[in-house]
Amino acid sequence: MPNHVHLLVTPLIAMPKLTQLIKGRSAHAANAILGSKGQPFWQDESFDHWVRNQIQFEKIKSFIESNPVKAGFVCEPCLWPYSSASGTQAKACATGQA
Repeated sequence: MPNHVHLLVTPLIAMPKLTQLIKGRSAHAANAILGSKGQPFWQDESFDHWVRNQIQFEKIKSFIESNPVKAGFVCEPCLWPYSSASGTQAKACATGQA
């Protein structure tokens, strides 16, 4: 998504450390591309949600994958190139075989 990120992970390290690593490295790279050295890139806030079972995991995954469709960027989740729904599924999706 152009203005936010959804990430569904099973962390092997503490969430604050994982968030710091992801935000730190991606902010550095984005600021280099944008020529905005030292400028804040991420907002301080984040929304964390603990997934308690496989059903909840799949529901959240489906929500994330359908977000670009709801935003009007693509007509099928598999056509969004930055999604777990893309990749090998995209060819079948594009040909109507998904």
